[in-house]
Amino acid sequence: MPLSEFDLIRRFFSDCGAQRADVVLGVGDDGAVLECPPGSQLVAAIDTLVEEVHFPKGSPARSIGHRALAVNLSDLAAMGAKPAWALLALALPAADEDWLAQFRQGLDALAQQHEVALVGGDTTGGKLCVTVQIMGFVPHGAALTRRGGQPGDEVFVSGTPGDSAAGLMLEQSRLSVADAGHAQWLLERFRYPTPRVALGLALRGLASACIDVSDGLLGDCGRLAEASGCGVSLDYDSLPVSAALRAAVGEERARELALTGGEDYELCFSVPAAQLEQFVARCPAAQFGWSRIGALRSQRGAVVQRGASVMQVSHRGFDHFG
Repeated sequence: MPLSEFDLIRRFFSDCGAQRADVVLGVGDDGAVLECPPGSQLVAAIDTLVEEVHFPKGSPARSIGHRALAVNLSDLAAMGAKPAWALLALALPAADEDWLAQFRQGLDALAQQHEVALVGGDTTGGKLCVTVQIMGFVPHGAALTRRGGQPGDEVFVSGTPGDSAAGLMLEQSRLSVADAGHAQWLLERFRYPTPRVALGLALRGLASACIDVSDGLLGDCGRLAEASGCGVSLDYDSLPVSAALRAAVGEERARELALTGGEDYELCFSVPAAQLEQFVARCPAAQFGWSRIGALRSQRGAVVQRGASVMQVSHRGFDHFG
């Protein structure tokens, strides 16, 4: 007997995610009732993943569940917010119980890791499409934004951008990698991105500006600079590139993907000179995995510097309507 909508919700999502004392009323009613902590501001973000736009048809359901939450956690990380609650809207072509069990597993594992409670949502029939709204908190006035950078601030990025783009190419059979270990690493970087929540929290009071890298490092870093009324110069030779990506596509292509690949869900942020010593002490690179990649400047625009030359980069990030 096929699952009804209400059976589906009760079986797979009624107890998904962390159990939190600040959830007065969660899944199962017309709305959630949530208790906001005193002295805090609410930060909310929402993202949609659409089959054949954000992931190929036939992608593992566990990966889709993980990524649907991870991309939202990354947005909260960029704001320096501590995650708390999520809402899920899920459109499905069919109520496939095996698929739903795997999807829930991916979503639930990441929600438990970050103490996020699923507090409501909606299910409907249609093309596979997943929308997650996430909410979290910052102390009053402490949110990170894209707008605080100044010329001379140093620019950093977490992780190794470009891996996820190569992983997507593998998922789409557009890339062949001889080394099975490297191939698996790159696939996992696409399927199971790591939201940098701990880094975002540590950057409060230190970073002058911060952005989630989802549409390509060069494009998103340029958006941070533009929002701050600055430009940015990135150092080509300082771009962090993983050994797996370098082995898979070669040095030059690896750095191109690091700049323009997208789907990284890393953090790009600026730190003023006066805060650098405290930043390094509070956020050691060995623990948080960041690299210095350039600096904000007074001249508008985003450029990539290689030695004494300015490089021409043809693609500056993904735009759904570009």
